[in-house]
Amino acid sequence: MNLNEYIREIKDFPKEGILFYDITPLLKDPEAFSATIDMFIEKLEDVDFDYIVAPEARGFLFGSAIAYKMKKGLIPVRKPGKLPYQTRKVEYSLEYGKAGLEIHVDAINPGDKVILLDDVLATGGTISAIADMVEEVGGSVECMLFLMELDFLEARKKLSKYNVQTLLNY
Repeated sequence: MNLNEYIREIKDFPKEGILFYDITPLLKDPEAFSATIDMFIEKLEDVDFDYIVAPEARGFLFGSAIAYKMKKGLIPVRKPGKLPYQTRKVEYSLEYGKAGLEIHVDAINPGDKVILLDDVLATGGTISAIADMVEEVGGSVECMLFLMELDFLEARKKLSKYNVQTLLNY
């Protein structure tokens, strides 16, 4: 299945000069969504891991389906103030601003092997921040997995020490 057919390009969103790749048509189509999950799982077949760590909101959509099918745990990463328990926080730069993320302090233990999963690899700021949080507590990042990668932003250079996998490249 050609997933590109289900990605809509929106110019000047969320601000002028940004080309946003909208995945809602992919999510709406049951066959495209199912094929996407299956393609993600294929990328993970030979990866030994315990948990999928996924940032809100679109990482949750894919991460929960994959965790269910692979019988793995899902660890949510959220914007500050959204998690109910004690958290570890990290701030980072986006391609169009700054942001912060939090994870529960007891979500990852030393020796835990995780997959980091999100919809888009752009500058690598979000995923690098999450990897730092995982590694600070002794977890290991076994793979970083994305629906799509914006090649022109060259995030792979920043993430060269990781196994980075994507389904689509732009």
